Amino acid sequence: MTSSMLLRDALVGRRQALAMLGGGLLGGDMISAQAVAIGVAAGTRSPALDFTNPIDNLYAFGKIWSGYGEPVIGGFHGLMYLKLPGKRLLPVFGYTGTGVMLAEHDPRGLLRIKSRETGYFTDLRTGDILEYWDNPITGERCEVYHFYNDLIAGTLTTEVPKFMYGAAGDSPTVMNEGTVFPDVDGRYPFRLPFSRYGDDLMLEWDYAHEYTNPVTPKAWPSYSTGKRITPSEHFTMFASLTEVQDRGLPTARMRAGFSRLSECWPRMLMGKAAPDMRGAMLFGRMHSHKGLPGTAEVPPKVLAYIEKHAPDYLTLPPGWESSNKRVETWGAFAMDVPPEIEGQEWTAKALRRPLAKGPPTGLGRRGYPPDIK
Repeated sequence: MTSSMLLRDALVGRRQALAMLGGGLLGGDMISAQAVAIGVAAGTRSPALDFTNPIDNLYAFGKIWSGYGEPVIGGFHGLMYLKLPGKRLLPVFGYTGTGVMLAEHDPRGLLRIKSRETGYFTDLRTGDILEYWDNPITGERCEVYHFYNDLIAGTLTTEVPKFMYGAAGDSPTVMNEGTVFPDVDGRYPFRLPFSRYGDDLMLEWDYAHEYTNPVTPKAWPSYSTGKRITPSEHFTMFASLTEVQDRGLPTARMRAGFSRLSECWPRMLMGKAAPDMRGAMLFGRMHSHKGLPGTAEVPPKVLAYIEKHAPDYLTLPPGWESSNKRVETWGAFAMDVPPEIEGQEWTAKALRRPLAKGPPTGLGRRGYPPDIK
């Protein structure tokens, strides 16, 4: 439901997933979610899920975060604050967007998920999607960078992944550090921290990164906040235990609190701030939700904007193989926006697909030929 790194961080490629299962699953051997999750009539008594079993844990996560059989469309919306050193939090803009998701669960220990995501910034008073934003710290008018991820696809296994961003020498991050723990072999079984109170099923999902900033101060001095970045996101999800355990239902209604802490995004031009302001951080608190039919979960102004400018982002393309190299928000920015300093090597541009369309709107659109829409 977000343009967050939640799924990008967790997913591994199909080839790697097959290797984890000894190469035993190929093409048609993937048991479809239609057969696994929808083959039982809704309301039929199903065996209780064992959340300590990584396979059941995977099934529950796929049903809560996404859905089986048909794509589901979720939305998120909330507020972001700027934290200056020694100052109180300052509300600066809204943050909102969509996610279209589909999952397949294989009871032998794989969960395939794919999604297509948007993320926008909005005016605090009107809720309108911003194309320009006035930075209250620098006085600079900033063109807004809209987040678009064309297709994120991959596979979760029964082991919580470690993942790597940044450059050589950066350390990997473990998802849900503090609530998942290694076994005697040093592996992290996929046992996310579900808790149950009556029919309320609750889940926390966290990540906390530190890695080399792809938007380097040398190439993007106005956009960069420094050599290192430390983005983190934190979800507290809520669903009905009855819905999750009913394998006749393809998805479960999900509501979540979603918070984010990071350095300022590049498009805010904080490289132009006074030296004592360059340690500023962004904090966001949002709602995230999915499960109602069609586009009912999409905030109305977001829906109107997408229908006008990027209607494909309300659908999912066929297939499960992703050639999307946008990876994460700073890496995507470095791919889309040319360096400010002439002669600087633009290494991220090499990650683009041939004739890539790029973002449909926003600052990132300027880095692509105008005739490629």
